[in-house]
Amino acid sequence: MNSSAPADLVLTGARIHTVDPALPEAEALAVRDGRIVWLGAGTDAAAWTGPDTRIIDAGGRLALPGFIDAHNHVRLGSDDSCVQLAGARTLEAIHERITSWRTAHPDAAWIEAEAFDYSAIPGGRMPTAADLDPVTGDTPALVLSYDVHTVWLNTAALHRLGIRKGRTSLPFGEAATDPDSGEPTGFVKDFAVKGLSRDGHRALRELGVPWAAPDRQYGRLTKSLDDAIGYGITTVVEPQNSLDDLALFERARAEGRLRSRIVAALFHPRGTTEADLDAFAEAARRFADDRMRVGPLKLYIDDVVEPRTAALLEPYAGCGHHRGETFYPPEEFAELLTRLDARGFQCFVHATGDRGIRTVLDAVSRARAANGPRDARHQIVHVECLDPADTPRFAALGVVACMQPRHAAPDIAGPGQDWAENIGPDRWHKAWPLRSLHTAGAVLALSSDWNVAEMDPMVGIYSAVTRRPLAGGGEPWTPEETIDVATAVEGYTMGSAYANFLENERGSLSVGKLADFVVLSRDILRVDPEDIPGTVAETVVVGGEVVLTRAGD
Repeated sequence: MNSSAPADLVLTGARIHTVDPALPEAEALAVRDGRIVWLGAGTDAAAWTGPDTRIIDAGGRLALPGFIDAHNHVRLGSDDSCVQLAGARTLEAIHERITSWRTAHPDAAWIEAEAFDYSAIPGGRMPTAADLDPVTGDTPALVLSYDVHTVWLNTAALHRLGIRKGRTSLPFGEAATDPDSGEPTGFVKDFAVKGLSRDGHRALRELGVPWAAPDRQYGRLTKSLDDAIGYGITTVVEPQNSLDDLALFERARAEGRLRSRIVAALFHPRGTTEADLDAFAEAARRFADDRMRVGPLKLYIDDVVEPRTAALLEPYAGCGHHRGETFYPPEEFAELLTRLDARGFQCFVHATGDRGIRTVLDAVSRARAANGPRDARHQIVHVECLDPADTPRFAALGVVACMQPRHAAPDIAGPGQDWAENIGPDRWHKAWPLRSLHTAGAVLALSSDWNVAEMDPMVGIYSAVTRRPLAGGGEPWTPEETIDVATAVEGYTMGSAYANFLENERGSLSVGKLADFVVLSRDILRVDPEDIPGTVAETVVVGGEVVLTRAGD
């Protein structure tokens, strides 16, 4: 019921999908002091309107809660100073792009590139310095894989970074070596685990790698934050930060660039001390408002399938006995998670292989037995290859499945791609089991994993619903694991809110919650799924403030 003061903002003429079962749909809503104070029929909206009320007429369009991207590396972003290798599917195409970039930047001290696709190297092997040297010469070159889990260096960069025979365990990764000579090949593993840590980043800066410079980091962050708002993402969960990185978000907030709300997880690499945990807890107390919250911890149990560094229950296809390794022995990891759980930390654990996932579930089970059940909402992030025997354990243990539907698309992971070939057809039924987890009662928190994949939630929703290539057409891959559009929307809104203890403030359009919402150009709940990509956010509102509008474009 209306109070004496009119609303600050009224949205009317909309088809509002609230993601709130108590009131699934409405035509209008009213906002006062940044929160929703009313939802109902459009004919009743006039009662909330005063002379200073801002009115948004949606023209019959669909309005949704603002998207919550539960795993989005906005701080890594995409770097305009790098050679862009996305879509370069052959070594020749990579050479062409690097050559073109060098022509345009003849005085560059470094050649840096991003979004390298493993499948571009013929024969399923990993790249070497010899693959880069012909087009990079004596200029050091550093190429980031599309998943930022590995780095590819030329010979000049190996020398500049001090990588040589007998010195391959580095602050920023593990350099692969030739099995016969022991010489480094130019391929560096574990970059996400080490190179993106506080110490790894500092080492890269000290060695003069431009990509690691603070101004370059800030440029990537602000560009990604602008993209997030453009896609209607009103809350971003940045899943891996050091304490040093928080200053970048503070700067963005002070300069008005932090239009999306932020949840920042802190990286817990091996060697994290009790003093570090105390500092993490202090940061969580310091950053605890609705614009920026710090608190969860990010850990890794395994790596990724494409370079065969994820931990599998059975060997990789065609790789003899090799089944990958966990970063911790299972017993040690269970003890670690139990200690962190006892201190009240929520943990985001990267796990892609079925053995890695099982190791995390076993650790959560151990923590519950030792500490007693609590509403911890630990997350397993990615859940790419899940053994069906472990599917019901997510709901039973209260573990959230934080997943990225775009990764499951056939043009990224399907037949002919490194993921599918390394796993082998006999295990394809384990791939990104969205429907199985949802049916078993697990909470799905959906996300993009930008800049590993496209940030646009429309791409993720389309992929979740169709399991088809983004370009359209083609056969779906593992279609038995598709979900419907409403379930995908819930995963990008209420599921991600719940996963981050935000369900009382965000995730649905409900009276009392923050007025974060988006008006879309198409009704994705009713259009043909092939029309979901290309749908844009025409209006984005955060806390009752219109932060983006494309009206009249």
